[in-house]
Amino acid sequence: MGWAGVKNGQLLALAEAEFDIFLTVDRNLSFQQNLPQFDIAVIVLQAPSNRLADLKPLAPQVLAILATVAKGQATVVSA
Repeated sequence: MGWAGVKNGQLLALAEAEFDIFLTVDRNLSFQQNLPQFDIAVIVLQAPSNRLADLKPLAPQVLAILATVAKGQATVVSA
């Protein structure tokens, strides 16, 4: 997609044109960006680390909320 190095605000703007949900491990995103201005839902994963082994157990919770997350808001999924 050629988005390497793109900063959060611009990244969200690019993502909202292509996707319905933005999945991230950036816990500060909702404090750094004005999420209501974006037409995309944000899911923030909180795990002991960003390693796949720590994030994988969150997958069932993410799948369970996909249909209910609201655009312009961040939803936190944690272990």
